[in-house]
Amino acid sequence: MQITIDIPDEITEQLTETPDQLQRHLLELLVIEAYRTERITHFQVGQLLKLPSRWAVDEFLKTHQAYLHYNPDDLESDRQTLRQLRTQNVTT
Repeated sequence: MQITIDIPDEITEQLTETPDQLQRHLLELLVIEAYRTERITHFQVGQLLKLPSRWAVDEFLKTHQAYLHYNPDDLESDRQTLRQLRTQNVTT
């Protein structure tokens, strides 16, 4: 999908040096907000921005203060999994 936005030239010049830079900047803003609101995944961030690796996605998100979605329920689930793995290792 292609989206066109009309922005007066004088404002475009204030925002960036070139139209390509503005296009990239707007895409990044869209992706950051979509990730923060959990509309897209970490993987999709990389796809949309054509980032070369998971690490590049992590760096991009960290730079823009869009951190991993990890809540107390996720932590408890990880703790339970760790307990189960430890139990399995002791019995084997």
